[in-house]
Amino acid sequence: MQQRKLGRAGLIVSAQGLGCMGMSDFYGKRDEKESLATIHRALELGVNFLDTSDMYGPHTNEQLVGKAIKGCRDEVIVATKFGIVRGRPEDAVDGKIPIIGICGRPDYVQACCDASLKRLGIDHIDLYYQHRVDADVPIEETVGAMAELVTAGKVRFLGLSEAGAATIRRAHAVHPISALQSEYSLWSRDLEDDILPTLRELGIGLVAYSPLGRGFLTGQITRVEDFDVDDYRRMSPRFQGENFQKNLDLVARVKAVAERKGVSAGQLALAWVLAQGEDIVPIPGTKRRTYLEENLAAVAVRLSEQELAEIAKAMPRGATSGTRYPEQMMHMVNR
Repeated sequence: MQQRKLGRAGLIVSAQGLGCMGMSDFYGKRDEKESLATIHRALELGVNFLDTSDMYGPHTNEQLVGKAIKGCRDEVIVATKFGIVRGRPEDAVDGKIPIIGICGRPDYVQACCDASLKRLGIDHIDLYYQHRVDADVPIEETVGAMAELVTAGKVRFLGLSEAGAATIRRAHAVHPISALQSEYSLWSRDLEDDILPTLRELGIGLVAYSPLGRGFLTGQITRVEDFDVDDYRRMSPRFQGENFQKNLDLVARVKAVAERKGVSAGQLALAWVLAQGEDIVPIPGTKRRTYLEENLAAVAVRLSEQELAEIAKAMPRGATSGTRYPEQMMHMVNR
């Protein structure tokens, strides 16, 4: 597996990581046995970058990752996050525990780190992100608390998720930020205006989550009705009403380019993300070994200038219909 560097501080990870969220939350049925097998297969194939968060489950995804890496900790770069607060099990609505807030208070940062270390069964976190920016707590205070974790040896590198350019600059002035994790794919390119240039100016890597558009860019999704009743995508504007059909039409055009290339639509979409710069690492999520192996094959796909132009014509920037989150969640991104 090829490797890439995130940030000037020197965090080296596999060129493609594995997003573990869907193994425990948001995307329908869970299968722990297959999820563990998928993580183990990823490690066998050279993926050493595993992404989780305390809010996935909540908490159960960290426990799953911890179980998977037991006995092979030195082979793995573990990334996890804090900051999105979920309710109590008794607060669940239709079986889903709601998100009740964002917290970046220093005391909360410290407590979350200790809890994550315990759930993961490790003595340090390789990359620790603030999952969403808390508008009520100065970023300097939050990152200051995160920096204390580095000094204490509990964390190696720091990251932010879905932060805006100004926030990134302020955070980086307190302690070097190695990576920003944000949604980036053929159909989510808003960070190209000012966030990606800021990252490159400061020497910060980009970890691209949902590089397959929550599975839409694979070309295998044709009906919302096929999703489990608790699947997050039923709530996503891009999967609803007229937006769904318009986006299907765009994906069909990408799929046609992929067929001419002799790869799957998903592999083409991942290859496109990888081609946007050596400082970008996509972390497609999957809970099945079959999809994992298909995704990893994209690392070997090379796109010519002509092919990149064909992809740009098939899915122009801004052509996607619908926002990437419901309205009540959009205020939490890029701030």
